Amino acid sequence: MLTIGQDAPNFSCPDQDDQTVSLSDFKNQNIVIYFYPKDDTPGCTTEALDFTARVADFDDANTVILGVSKDSVKKHASFCEKHHLGITLLSDPNHEMIEAYGAWQEKSMYGKTYMGIQRSTILIDTQGKVAQMWPKVKVKGHADEVLKAVQELSKTTA
Repeated sequence: MLTIGQDAPNFSCPDQDDQTVSLSDFKNQNIVIYFYPKDDTPGCTTEALDFTARVADFDDANTVILGVSKDSVKKHASFCEKHHLGITLLSDPNHEMIEAYGAWQEKSMYGKTYMGIQRSTILIDTQGKVAQMWPKVKVKGHADEVLKAVQELSKTTA
């Protein structure tokens, strides 16, 4: 289980362009990592579009946005193209990164339990430490909430 102040777990996953992305690629930047269940579903599309709409504000706060799901690189590329997304999506089909960040959890639907991605977000500071966590995210207003936290974090580290 992640805790505030601990070192963020290392990761290395391909993005929608099949380029490998690792934690170490973002030294001296804040990182917002949001975990979502599936490309091109209503909630996941809304969340991706909300983060995309605020990319310039996150850039101003020295922050990169990474969305992570089990979907393939090809599905991510199609999702980005279809919705003109301006964020990076990472493919983690074996859910190693998802598990390391605590987003792989037991879920239930129609009385059946199964393992899947819990919609959640982690903010990592410029030192690679977990700065804030949002478990069980509700999509509406979430990107604004995360942006506010990033801007506050940027003020304290400026």
